[in-house]
Amino acid sequence: MLCLGLSGGLDKVYENPLELPKTFLHDGAAVLVRDGRVIAAVEEERLNRIKHSNKFPSSAIRYCLATAGVQLHDIDRIAFYATEGYCNTMLERLLVSQPNVSIPLDARLLLRTLLAQEFGAEVEESRLSFVHHHHAHAASAFAMSGFEQSLIFAVDGGGDFLSGVLAVGSGTEMAELASFPERNSLGLFYLEAIRYLGYDLFDEYKIMGLAPYGDPAPFRELFEQFYELLDNGDYRVHLDRIGPTLLRSIQVRTKGMPFTQQHRDVSASLQEALERIVFHILRHYRKTTGMKRLCLAGGVAHNCTVNGKLLYSGLFEDIFVQPAAHDAGCALGAALMVSGDLGMPAPVERLQDVYWGPDIGSERAVERELSAWAGHLDVERHDDIAASAAGWMADGAVIGWVQGRSEFGPRALGNRSILADPRPASNKGRINAMVKKREGYRPFAPSVLEEDANEFFELPEGKREFPFMNFVVRVRDSKRSVLGAITHVDGTARLQTVSRKSNPVYWEVISAFKERTGIPVLLNTSFNNNAEPIVDSVSDAITTFLTTDLDGLVVGPFLVKKRTTGLDDWTALTVSLPAYASLHRVRAFTAEDRQETACEIRRGHSNRDGVRISHGLFDLLMQIEGETVLGALLNTITLDRSKHEALVNELLGLWEQRCVRLHPPRATRTANGGSAGHPAAEPENVNIDFV
Repeated sequence: MLCLGLSGGLDKVYENPLELPKTFLHDGAAVLVRDGRVIAAVEEERLNRIKHSNKFPSSAIRYCLATAGVQLHDIDRIAFYATEGYCNTMLERLLVSQPNVSIPLDARLLLRTLLAQEFGAEVEESRLSFVHHHHAHAASAFAMSGFEQSLIFAVDGGGDFLSGVLAVGSGTEMAELASFPERNSLGLFYLEAIRYLGYDLFDEYKIMGLAPYGDPAPFRELFEQFYELLDNGDYRVHLDRIGPTLLRSIQVRTKGMPFTQQHRDVSASLQEALERIVFHILRHYRKTTGMKRLCLAGGVAHNCTVNGKLLYSGLFEDIFVQPAAHDAGCALGAALMVSGDLGMPAPVERLQDVYWGPDIGSERAVERELSAWAGHLDVERHDDIAASAAGWMADGAVIGWVQGRSEFGPRALGNRSILADPRPASNKGRINAMVKKREGYRPFAPSVLEEDANEFFELPEGKREFPFMNFVVRVRDSKRSVLGAITHVDGTARLQTVSRKSNPVYWEVISAFKERTGIPVLLNTSFNNNAEPIVDSVSDAITTFLTTDLDGLVVGPFLVKKRTTGLDDWTALTVSLPAYASLHRVRAFTAEDRQETACEIRRGHSNRDGVRISHGLFDLLMQIEGETVLGALLNTITLDRSKHEALVNELLGLWEQRCVRLHPPRATRTANGGSAGHPAAEPENVNIDFV
């Protein structure tokens, strides 16, 4: 039996009609399950290159079908990650706010219509299911835990009019014990507070990283006004109090402002408040159910600090956190739930890896993709790529590392990673500046050989496998100065243990680094810059390599360095607009009595996503049809070489922000017109309009 689980939005990548709440229809994904076992899974953002994509996951579905060698009509059941009633209510609210939008107010009909449009296949109603959002979260964790019985806590911002559920899992059954209304949302509690620290939705993890720099005591009493711990594990949060109180009590930070100690202390108080509420809930249900094991899922389960404190508390004998705990993981849960409905047994062993995404392709395909960039890259093949890469890093290099199938979920787990020496403390600031373009305090994670983990990290007795970076653990006192780049200010680290069985290629490069340095650990962070999701294809990796200050790139057995390039190298590339981009010419006031025409490129429907560009570049981009060689475009305008260079440099800035695409001409790329490891690219829809 084949079951396909879906999460995500209800409009296509080149459309922007639906203005739904940010907390609904994000993190799109598709997961294909055969007889209860995952055979393919990928987040839509990895393919359409929109962070936290709220688009219909058509590319992710195509990947899953292609991996299994099937068509949509071969799928026994398709499951969406929210109930039909909830989806219909959201569509009705959409009609009220956007009465001109022409879509059916019937979620089942809309989903069937989208599938028919995208895949040319009618889906019978009997094959389409809508599942409860938090039950999908819960199933995604319990079915993968390997536990016969456990307590299950699925907790997030919201979905299906709730913000979480508690259940007991036993065998293949789950029994709900309690649910939590949206007004008591722990996800929204955290989100509402971080708005006054200059952050927004999807930035919650940044505050988790900032919290150890602060002291919770100065604002503890203030935060205690925002929640109550009630009898029987119940609680109440007062979302309406947070904003007014913080406005009166702190210097509100706006985006880009420096952090003060006050901001750090507020972060620490917020993190402490979340931990107190979570422990209050779980202590009660641990006692009343007698369950010795715990499964966690939902966006709040990505708070690795809470998870680590639960781990060390001894409250539970074992804890499993679903590695794709956010809404993309609901696609997994939805597929497993309908698979169970069809009588398929759930997996009984514990999940060991999530390398379920697209493969980079054959060595020949990878070489062809790299060779297409011959004007920009020097490429060498190495028989022992692990030793070569390890030596490179031991000598100080920071590299991109791309191997095999991509990881499902938000963590780079050694197949789409940036790797470096974990010892120099300076590497943290260096990588934050050279690649991530982000706050210097942000920590990086260590990947350690599983057999050596206990030597460097204080692990609870009997625990040695931490493959998914889900727990913050203590670095041993004697190793903190040794592991300066991955040890956080409070002496902890977000750990990944690497098994030779689960990922032999990644294990080998860490082992080779150990042979060179005596340290069986690498600094590991996701391979992306601040404007994009984690890379997936070889083409993605090359783009990120060329638009950051990474020292090198390793793809399969190939070691890649940058060449010195000139104007002619760049003008030989083709330029195109991503399907999500649109060009706009607008009239704007630049003074009280003066208007000017401005040009911008947007990565979405909102002008908040706009990047101002010169009139010359706007006119140039307006000429693009599909994809066009940059040099040919420049030849259509009469400018001297210096002005051509200025336009190219402006274009390269847009490329770094992923507003445009640059790539070798199609004839020099892979034979099918796509990138190695990805299906052939779909025709791009360029939205060019004037407002």
